[in-house]
Amino acid sequence: MTDAKSPSLIVVGVDGSPLAETALQYAIEEARIRHADLHVTYAYPVMASPLTGSTGKDYYEQVEAEAKEFMQRIIAAAPSVDGVKVEWSAVPGNPSEVLIEASRGAALLVVGSRGVGGFMGLLMGSVSTQCVHYSHCPVLVIREEH
Repeated sequence: MTDAKSPSLIVVGVDGSPLAETALQYAIEEARIRHADLHVTYAYPVMASPLTGSTGKDYYEQVEAEAKEFMQRIIAAAPSVDGVKVEWSAVPGNPSEVLIEASRGAALLVVGSRGVGGFMGLLMGSVSTQCVHYSHCPVLVIREEH
């Protein structure tokens, strides 16, 4: 038996917003400092039928393809990740729920304080607020400079 410690994990949520880009920069740097693995997560919404809980096959395939294309644009625009082991994933679901679940076993979750949710985010509660309250690890919330 060995006492080898597994590398720590940092999770960052991205959505294409300016603060998510900054959150990604912070997460990459933090992963370098901690010698941690980095998991970059984009949660995309999928409408489900309230009766069956399922979606139409054509609709879901289109949304999934668009999410993968979106993630490729984020990867292309991302700062250098040299020296950091990175996993990029696009996951269907509510962003708060997806990120909170991804925080299980992580050393840190990094999110921006304002994403692309707009007014509905104010009505329903922001992703960052939900993450701060329910995450399974410490949360770094990147805020706008004043």
